[in-house]
Amino acid sequence: MQDDEYERARKRVEELKGFYIHLSVFVIVNFTLFLINLLSSPGIWWFYWITAFWGIGVIWHAFGVFIGDRLLGKEWEERKIKEYMEKKKK
Repeated sequence: MQDDEYERARKRVEELKGFYIHLSVFVIVNFTLFLINLLSSPGIWWFYWITAFWGIGVIWHAFGVFIGDRLLGKEWEERKIKEYMEKKKK
């Protein structure tokens, strides 16, 4: 039982770490692209296309890490099983 809890916690930390790395790279790269765009062709803005589509990916990743598993994931399944078992006892 203790090993299962440790494994779940370790996996959760890895998911969070992966998201924070993804978000950091997104910010750094897109800021750099903004500067390149500003210096090379200030009248024509092209960097925002990359930012927009990559931003969708970051949002998707955030959904998976922070919301997805809780919505219909393992934790939700376990809660529902406990609810049904408690109803059966009554």
